[in-house]
Amino acid sequence: MSTPTGTPTTVTNIGVVMFTVADVDAAIAFYRDRLGWELRGDTRFGENGENRWVEVAPPESLTRLALNPPMFDEPGGTSIGVETADVLGEHRRLSAIGGIDLDPEPMQTPGAPLMFMLRDPDGNHVVVVEAPPAG
Repeated sequence: MSTPTGTPTTVTNIGVVMFTVADVDAAIAFYRDRLGWELRGDTRFGENGENRWVEVAPPESLTRLALNPPMFDEPGGTSIGVETADVLGEHRRLSAIGGIDLDPEPMQTPGAPLMFMLRDPDGNHVVVVEAPPAG
């Protein structure tokens, strides 16, 4: 797709989405230990290693979620959508774990896929959406 200048974009993928979290270690524990996601990276940087770049992702996902401490006095409250072929099964799985703030049941509205939301401890929303059929 061309921009108003006529130059096509070179962007081809969403690689990382960033969430603001109050406690990076607690966020890692939530996504890895509660949701079953993978810790893809935890790198320290800065003069004394005081900063961290942390990424988590569902198994086999190409897109990663970066978990950042507040930047520029920015609160949490961001949202992302993740896809599954089995929304009902994933909702049952997360409900059985307990201690996760998720909708009581998946919802379906006309024109939208089956979905439910969960919230992490920092108020960020993860929308679990039925993946579109292949093809």
